[in-house]
Amino acid sequence: MHENEQNPQTPVLLVGLDKNDPQFEYQMTELENLAEANNMVVVDRFTQKLERPIAGTYFGKGKVDELKEAVEYHQVDMVVANDELSPSQIRNLEEKTGATVMDRTALILDIFASRAKTRLAKLQVEIAQLQYQLPRLRTSMNIRLDQQTGGGGGGFTSRGAGETKLETNRRTIEHQISMIKKEIAEIETDDQTRRAHRDKQSIKNVALVGYTNAGKSTFMNGLVKLFGENQDKTVFQADMLFATLETSVRKMNLPDNQSFLLSDTVGFVSKLPHNLVAAFRATLAEAAQADLLLQIVDFSDSHYPEMMETTAKTLQEVGVKDIPMLTIYNKADLREGTHFPDRDGETLTLSAQDPASLDLLVDVVRQHIFADFVDTTLLIPFDKGDLVSELNEQATVFGTEYVEKGTLLHVNLTPVQAQRFADYVAE
Repeated sequence: MHENEQNPQTPVLLVGLDKNDPQFEYQMTELENLAEANNMVVVDRFTQKLERPIAGTYFGKGKVDELKEAVEYHQVDMVVANDELSPSQIRNLEEKTGATVMDRTALILDIFASRAKTRLAKLQVEIAQLQYQLPRLRTSMNIRLDQQTGGGGGGFTSRGAGETKLETNRRTIEHQISMIKKEIAEIETDDQTRRAHRDKQSIKNVALVGYTNAGKSTFMNGLVKLFGENQDKTVFQADMLFATLETSVRKMNLPDNQSFLLSDTVGFVSKLPHNLVAAFRATLAEAAQADLLLQIVDFSDSHYPEMMETTAKTLQEVGVKDIPMLTIYNKADLREGTHFPDRDGETLTLSAQDPASLDLLVDVVRQHIFADFVDTTLLIPFDKGDLVSELNEQATVFGTEYVEKGTLLHVNLTPVQAQRFADYVAE
């Protein structure tokens, strides 16, 4: 049995308003990709040029009538909108077209909910979903109130009961949000403790950021296989949007005893729902604390400049700023006539599948994150052999010489190590 027979795809119509946004066509293509990531098949697109949405129905009246005809013609039960719609817009469109209406925010939340694996990711998605539902409680409750007050003299009493039910639902959701926030705060505290411990050890942190499906996890896995402390600890990678929601951190041990942490973070997408950005701020804390960011860009996609713009906006929104960043144009092997691996200043053109690209990336990362390391010569007395062993295990030792007063080591040290061994610097 084929996978699609087990999980049949839902046919949908895409709808969107062209508000003279130069990125509109790209956003509609992206919406189609999002729909496909949510096991939907797009049968048609339906757009209208308008300066701003119509308050009650999103589209103008004539377009709503055309949409109803399109729904009937294509025999679809679902319409997916490119914008976040108000509760009344969703209700009115559903009434007029006879189809279920899902807006862009609900679609992204759906995808995140199906991809979340860790407790933190599940909590973050849940809180975003509840915050999305909160203002929309009134939609279903209004219908109930209308029905209750439809006739007879008991309308006033029914309305009061309906309003009480609405407030009860609202309080229930607000309580759930409060409880989830507490649990997230506890997880964040644990994560902060781990990060503080790493900072104390002076381990450098490099974070992969960028658009969803740009190849972050592929780079992560390529480097884990070469330098990972546990080389079997690769991360999930797949050719789909939002394959990775969790931040994965792996320690990279280079041949010269230098090491750094590499973090793979959740991918971005344009018009990412505000609640989701806020919820995933904790997940992106690794990027906020990084010593170096690697922005991975899908160079094979003609819309890569828009993707980079979205990445810059999202990083700003989650408070990631003033951190050095390398731009990695990935998937160069899929772009005809492109030379790789190649470097131009802070920009690299690479393919995550290419060993030479991984080598160049590590060389450039090394230049950045170890720039404050200290080259020095230490004279360790013979009775301090344990210090020599420690340096051989934890530092980069370029040369060893035995002299009259002890062991002479030419080493490259972290700032913390340089302070620790300051008394042994050879004169």
